[in-house]
Amino acid sequence: MTDRIPQTTQTHLSAECGPGTDPTETDSNTPMTTSWITRTETAADLAQIREVNLAAFPTSHEADLVEALRADQEAWIPGLSWVTEAPDGSIAGFALLTRCHVNDSPALALGPCAVRPEHQRRGAGSAAIHAALDAARQQGENIVLVLGHADYYPRFGFTPASGHSIRPPFDVEDKYMMALVFDPARSVPSGTIRYPAAFGV
Repeated sequence: MTDRIPQTTQTHLSAECGPGTDPTETDSNTPMTTSWITRTETAADLAQIREVNLAAFPTSHEADLVEALRADQEAWIPGLSWVTEAPDGSIAGFALLTRCHVNDSPALALGPCAVRPEHQRRGAGSAAIHAALDAARQQGENIVLVLGHADYYPRFGFTPASGHSIRPPFDVEDKYMMALVFDPARSVPSGTIRYPAAFGV
């Protein structure tokens, strides 16, 4: 990875797809040879989702965060937690969208996202993210925010959030805080991002 989010920011907000997703997984030098199946999570997936996050990150913080967000009725949105299935039916990747706000206007936060190390560089993370974003669009959402790698998220349509006068509630280099607007013709809020309490910011 050529860009790294400052560690102090990562410890405050784990909204980026971390080491287990590898932002170079769809690099032009790495062929995507796996056909992934994506679907929304089910109750039967919860243990595996935790295992994926534990495998992808150096601590249990992200795995614990997913569970805290799932328990938060104001943050959790049914249909916006997506998994990528490996050919053997196990869960290879995960992407989560939860409710946040820009000032008082509703928005979505992308993350945590994770991919098992053995499935890196095969598009599992991208597949889960694309599926989650498509579901959000179909549910009528209009803006998604992510703190993440500046060389990875633009492929999904993300641009610096500052272009919409949106800022995080902490200091971070501009290029790492990004926004995706599905329909620019709709009103796009500006102001400070307010994350669910589980993020701790």
